[in-house]
Amino acid sequence: MASSSSSSSSSPPPPPPRRSVFDAAYIRAEFAAAGISPHFIPLIWKYVLQNPRCGDLDAVPSLPAAAYALLRQKFQPTTSTLTTAAESKDHTTTKLLIRLKNGESVEAVIMRYDTRLGKYDGKPRPGGVRSTLCVSSQVGCKMGCRFCATGTMGFKSNLSSGEIVEQLVHASRYSQIRNVVFMGMGEPLNNYTALVEAIQVLIGSPFQLSPKRITVSTVGIIHSINKFNNDLPNINLAVSLHAPDQDIRCHIMPAARAFPLVKLMNALQSYQNESKQTIFIEYIMLDGVNDQEQHAHQLGKLLEMFKAVVNLIPFNPIGSSNNFKTSSEHNVKKFQKILRGIYNIRTTIRQQMGQDIAGACGQLVVSLPDERSAGGATLLSDIEDIRI
Repeated sequence: MASSSSSSSSSPPPPPPRRSVFDAAYIRAEFAAAGISPHFIPLIWKYVLQNPRCGDLDAVPSLPAAAYALLRQKFQPTTSTLTTAAESKDHTTTKLLIRLKNGESVEAVIMRYDTRLGKYDGKPRPGGVRSTLCVSSQVGCKMGCRFCATGTMGFKSNLSSGEIVEQLVHASRYSQIRNVVFMGMGEPLNNYTALVEAIQVLIGSPFQLSPKRITVSTVGIIHSINKFNNDLPNINLAVSLHAPDQDIRCHIMPAARAFPLVKLMNALQSYQNESKQTIFIEYIMLDGVNDQEQHAHQLGKLLEMFKAVVNLIPFNPIGSSNNFKTSSEHNVKKFQKILRGIYNIRTTIRQQMGQDIAGACGQLVVSLPDERSAGGATLLSDIEDIRI
C-alpha cells in the first residue's frame, strides 16, 4: 500500500517571480506568445507612470481580457520600491534610495537647473527651471575608480532594463524629468543590453524623451563604444577621461589598464566620424595629481582633433579614508583658461549640487559609514542644456 507521504512530497514548484512591466523585451515576448498586440504595452506603461503607487494592473483601461490574465500571472507594475527621498537644503537636489527585488539598493538623483543662467552668444538664454535625473545601471561597480564612492562597494549585480526605467517612474513623483544622465552607480556599458533596451523605452511612448537629452557616461569600454552609434543613434556619449596620459589614468582608475588611452582615443575618433556627435569629456580635478598646467596642455593636444566639450569636475570627498584633495579654484580656472584660450576647446566647470545629502558627483554609494562633506548650491545651468 503506497504511503501518503510520497505523494505529498512531490508538490508543484512555485511559480516564477513576477517581472516588471518595464522589462520591455520580456513583456513583448509574452504578449507575442499570447497573440496580444504589442500596441497595448505603452498604454500599460502610461498608466503606471501616471499612477506610480498602483498595486495591480487590473485598472489599466481598454486592454483585451487575455492581457489582464497575463499581467496578473507574470507581471507587476514595478519590482523596485522607493525607500527614502532626501531633499537638499536649497531644494535643487533630491536623492532617491530605491530597493530592488533582489534586496539590494541603488541611488538616483534629481537635479534641478535653471537654463536661463549664463549667456549664449552674448545674449540671455531662454528657458526656466528644468530637471535632470541621474540614474544607476548597476549595484556597485567593477571599475574601482579611487575617487568614486561607488567603487568602494565593489560590483554586486546588474540592473534589468525595467529597474533602470523604474528609476524614472519613481522620480516622476517629485519632478517632471526632462534629461536623463547615466552617471549614477555602475558602468553603463558593462550592462549594455539592459542599457540599450531601457533607453529605447525612454525615447518611445509614453516617456518620449528626446535622444539629445539622454547622456551615457563610460570610463571607456572600447568594444561597446564601437557599436554605440549603431545601437543608440543621437544619444550623447560622455567619457570619464580624468587624465591626459595612460600612467595617471591607471593610477586613479585601475580599470584603465584594460583600455589603453591610444586605443580609446582611436575608438572615439571612429565614433565621432560615424556619428557626427559632440563628445563630452569628464575630467575630475584632483589636487597635485592631474590639475597642473602641463596636464591642461596634454589634454588640449589630446583633444585637438575632436569636437568635444570638457566638463571639469571638482572632487567631492567620499569619507575620511579618501586619498585625494579637491583642486583649488585657482587651478581649476587656470586649467579651463588654457583649454579655452590656447586650444579653443569648450570647457565648463561642473557646479556642486547635493553635497549636503551626499548626492554630488562621485558620492553615490549605499551604506558608506563616513560623514560626508556639507555644502549648499544654487540653481545651475545643466550640461544637457549646453547648445553645441
